[in-house]
Formats: sequence, C-alpha cells, structure tokens
Amino acid sequence: MTGRVLIAGCGDVGTEAGLRLAALGYEVFGGRRSPDVLPPAITGVHLDLERELGPLPAGLDLVVHAAAAGGRGAAGYAAVYRDGLDRLLRRLAQEGQSPRRVLFVSATSVYGQADGSEVDEDTPAVPVRATGRILLEAERLLADSPFAGTSLRLAGIYGPGRTRLIDTVRDGTARQPSGDHPTNRIHRDDAAAAIVHLLTAVEDPQPIHLGVDHDQAQLAEVQRFLAAELGVPAPPPAEPDSDAGRRSGAKRCRGDRLRATGFVHRFPTYREGYRAVLAGEGVRHP
Repeated sequence: MTGRVLIAGCGDVGTEAGLRLAALGYEVFGGRRSPDVLPPAITGVHLDLERELGPLPAGLDLVVHAAAAGGRGAAGYAAVYRDGLDRLLRRLAQEGQSPRRVLFVSATSVYGQADGSEVDEDTPAVPVRATGRILLEAERLLADSPFAGTSLRLAGIYGPGRTRLIDTVRDGTARQPSGDHPTNRIHRDDAAAAIVHLLTAVEDPQPIHLGVDHDQAQLAEVQRFLAAELGVPAPPPAEPDSDAGRRSGAKRCRGDRLRATGFVHRFPTYREGYRAVLAGEGVRHP
C-alpha cells in the first residue's frame, strides 16, 4: 500500500525517512520553512509550524511531525512540538482529511528517571524538565485527537553531522565521568527507518514506541572506544567536583516493543554506528 505522505518539520531525520518512503513508492511532501533545500525525491512545501498553517497537500494518507526545536529551550519546544502539532492536527481536521496514521517524533526525555533504572513504554512518564513536559503534552494532544496516532520516543540521535562526542574525544576536551552513567542512543538512519517501519510495516502500531539501540553502554566506554578508533589517547577522568565528574545514574531505555514488531536495527550498537560515521557513510550531498 502506498499513498501521499506529509513530513512536517522535514529536517535531517524527516528527510531520511522521506527518501525511504519515496523509494517505496509513496508521494512525499516535505514541509519546512525552506523547502527548496530538500532533495528532488521529496516535494517541498512551505510550512511554518510556529504560525497558523495554510492549506496542506490534499488526500494525505500518512502524516509525520518530525520537527526540531533548534535548541531554543522550553519556549522553542512549546512553539514547535506542542503548539506546532496542535496546529497541524487542527488543520487536518478543518480540511476533513483522514490520514490512516499520524506519527509524532518525541524523545525519551519524557522520562524523569535518573537512578539508572530501566524504562520502557509501560513506565510512567514523569518528566522533570520543562522540555520533557512539553513533549508529553504534545503526545497527549495526539492521543486525544480524532486520528490514529503513534508517538515514537527517540533516544539521543547520532550520525552524519552529529559528531559532538567524536569531536570532543578527538580534540582532547572529553572527560570520562565516574560512576554509573548509562547512555541511550540511536543512529539517524535507524531513527528514520523506525518511522517508516511503524507507518508501513505494522498494521496497527501501539500508541507509544521507544526508538533506541540494543546497547545501554556507559558513556566512558563509548569515549574509550572512539579514542581507539581515532588513534588518540583515551579521555582522562573528570575532576570529581566538575559537572562531568558528578554525572551518575540516568536511565536505561529498552526498545523491546519496537523490535517485537519485526524492526531490525542496521546499527544495533554504538560500535557499528560510530564506525559508519567515522567512515563518512550516510552523508547527503546537494
């Protein structure tokens, strides 16, 4: 089954998902403020989620909200995620559109756990930060809408162009935190593939899925791995009274529900994923 897809907030992850959907035969529309930067396989449409929306492409079968707040804190999150999703849902209803699925790209920051415990889709989401609370409000907007909806809570995304951790290890500014500091991540390509999988390969996906790889590795372990791959010294331990030295706890995210639907990660752990990044794989060129 194919059809027409709108990806609202078609940035890095949305573009990768759009290219995959186009390869499957879907007609893909990428909505963003600067649609001219999108690749030819995606039809660009001007769409600003922070303002009242004009007419959308007609006859939409699938809709994805994959916008990014651009690091503007709680105000940016509210404008793009909660209010932007609300505008999108209201516009779909006003136009009488009936997509068979609306997918909202959320994040694991909706969980407030910081004691090292494991969390999954059944774990109560009690965010401690304003940004996490805003994402949870957006998820609830979708759940209360007249559309069949799925929220995909992604862990920390890395991949082409997302090399902050690599850069700090390479330039010697990274510091190994002491104590228990698990990290949760997903490669950009797997994040996009998960979006496509839930939209096209799962008949009736559950309302919430976590997108995270198989490895709840310690941050210090990942840093040492990157140092070995780069051929540079391993980062030194952080000073006990520094921010890095005080890091501990956090949470361990489980992605069993997504894998139970048949989803297979291309990069099941950070090792495969970071090696691909270091090899320059997956970089898109104009």
